[in-house]
Amino acid sequence: MRWSRRTRRPRAGRIARRPGRGLRGDEQVAGWLFVAPMIVVLGLFLLLPIGMALWVSLLDWAPSQGDPFAGGGEFVGTDNYSSLFVEEGLARQDFMTSMRNTFYYVVFVVPLQTALALFLAVVLNQRRLRARGFFRSAFYFPSITSSVAISMVFLFLFLNNGGVNKALGWFGIDGPPWFSDPTGIFHLALARVGLQSAPPPLAATEIGGLSVWEWLSGPSVAMCAIIALVVWTTAGTFMLMFLAALQDIPVEVDEAALIDGASTSKKFWHVTLPQLKPVLFLVLTLGLISTWQVFDQVYVMSQGNPDKTTLTPAYLSYTESFIGQNWGTGAAIAFVLFAIILLMTLVQRWVMRDRDRPRRARRTRRPEVVRP
Repeated sequence: MRWSRRTRRPRAGRIARRPGRGLRGDEQVAGWLFVAPMIVVLGLFLLLPIGMALWVSLLDWAPSQGDPFAGGGEFVGTDNYSSLFVEEGLARQDFMTSMRNTFYYVVFVVPLQTALALFLAVVLNQRRLRARGFFRSAFYFPSITSSVAISMVFLFLFLNNGGVNKALGWFGIDGPPWFSDPTGIFHLALARVGLQSAPPPLAATEIGGLSVWEWLSGPSVAMCAIIALVVWTTAGTFMLMFLAALQDIPVEVDEAALIDGASTSKKFWHVTLPQLKPVLFLVLTLGLISTWQVFDQVYVMSQGNPDKTTLTPAYLSYTESFIGQNWGTGAAIAFVLFAIILLMTLVQRWVMRDRDRPRRARRTRRPEVVRP
């Protein structure tokens, strides 16, 4: 609103706006109207089911007992959660076993798939490489293929007389029985140096119902086959993310590094990789979420066998709910898994924060000028 200097009144043709109104208020109303359908959809199909599952996790309920929201089932509070961490029994032992398996699964899958995706992106970003479009499509193709179909192919490859063991036989290596040997790879390595059984201190000390020796077993050979499958299928998706970030780096930055005399390795570690930090955080976050939620590969290839060495929390939640009819325990496992993913994401964000960014200066009030 513009005012005349002489009369201090709105100029002709101008309409004075009311305080608190205007375009900003109208935009807020229009914005809420545009996002209202999505809020309703998320509320009905995401927030409401989460709240219902949280209520079920506090009950001892089975579908035969009727509607859990109309008095069906017995309210047990946090007993379903305490049975996973405190109370001795099969529930805690299975849950801790699944946590051990998933821990090694995450430790192996996330770094391997991230490193492989970054390596493929750097290679395919080279201008001198011919048929780059073909290789990009070829490396990305496993990511869009059905995980069930790829799991069946890998299942046949890792049979005792499958293609993997035959290929190892060409080099004089006897391939292991992939899906029938529950021994962890760390225990297999220790057995090669003469440590066949658990030392008494490691066997006697327990953490969460499992001995320290069991925690240090490492992933079983069956889990290694699943790890190889997941790394091969997910690296293509993350490769495209890294490739898009690499192509977004200005050419002047690389040219400046070359003019300064930086070698190829120094240019990658000190120039290229810092530019990829936001994408790297995204890839690691998506990798952590997907690895803690692994289900379909385990369901198709092993169903937790051999001897529960491929059991994961997501598959355990499924078996407790749909097979064991312990829906309260299954829902509790799902929420514990959600808390773990959220905590690890926050820790990862804190570790990868930008330490070089200066802190925001605090706003200081200006001294009021007292006019006579």
